[in-house]
Amino acid sequence: MQGVSGKGLGNHLFRARKKKGLSQEEVVEKLGISRQTVSKWETDETLPDICQSKRLAVLYGLSLDELVEFDIDIKEVQEVIDRTSEEVSDKVDWTKAWSRKYPVLSRYQEEVDTACYAAELDKLLRDLEKKYGYNELDSMLVLKDILASVWKGRKI
Repeated sequence: MQGVSGKGLGNHLFRARKKKGLSQEEVVEKLGISRQTVSKWETDETLPDICQSKRLAVLYGLSLDELVEFDIDIKEVQEVIDRTSEEVSDKVDWTKAWSRKYPVLSRYQEEVDTACYAAELDKLLRDLEKKYGYNELDSMLVLKDILASVWKGRKI
């Protein structure tokens, strides 16, 4: 059995309940089930059936997919992104923020001929704008997404 510290559905249920600020007793009251049932779900001893899973998803404010694949870190990041205005985002030094995790971001400017790469990227951005009618921001987002896909493909 995986238990709460594992990565099974029980862990997802436990973290979703905690994120919603509910005790097991409150879940018991709202769903009309036993505390032992909730405990067994959260320790992967048993699984809720589909009807119970739907009720849990509603209670926790998640879709059924989110409940089954609940990742608190990703959900929290998404919530921060949703709450962050463009004005605030423009004020953040993203390179400095990410360089704490990826130190190369704080030093590459001294090592890499950035003008060469910038010129090539600018051509790609302009090409997206011209061919598809994207604005500058949309072109950058599309190019970023393509780069991310290439990166994922290389990791396979």
